[in-house]
Amino acid sequence: MDVLLLIARIVFAGIFAVSAIGHFAQTDAMAGYAQSRGVPAARVMVLTGGVALVLGVVSLVLGIWPDLGALALMCFLVPTAVLIHGFWKETDPQARQMEQVQFFKDLSLAGAALAFFVIFAYFGDVIDLTITDSAFDLEVD
Repeated sequence: MDVLLLIARIVFAGIFAVSAIGHFAQTDAMAGYAQSRGVPAARVMVLTGGVALVLGVVSLVLGIWPDLGALALMCFLVPTAVLIHGFWKETDPQARQMEQVQFFKDLSLAGAALAFFVIFAYFGDVIDLTITDSAFDLEVD
């Protein structure tokens, strides 16, 4: 089971690793887009998002407080869905559909990040292939 969970962590983190690179390699373009979507302090938010992505990916893949890594990714995804992919603001039907897809993709990924958080917070002490135990130790009822 531990190997399967490690594979799931790596596959899940892949999209965020690519996105993190974009946050640093294309900061100006991403900040311009974020600003056009009404995000305040867009450049700072893009860089902050990039840091959250890097920390979340490293934490989850290496197993360094993987529950915190999953939370970092979730905390990146929910505001991104709402602030960047607010499909309800779009008047063009094609743009609305594209933003709606991105919005629900981000929420779905946030749900998966929450599932990783729960797995590690509840069962982290019995999961191998991590460097540290979980930061949270929630008890199973």
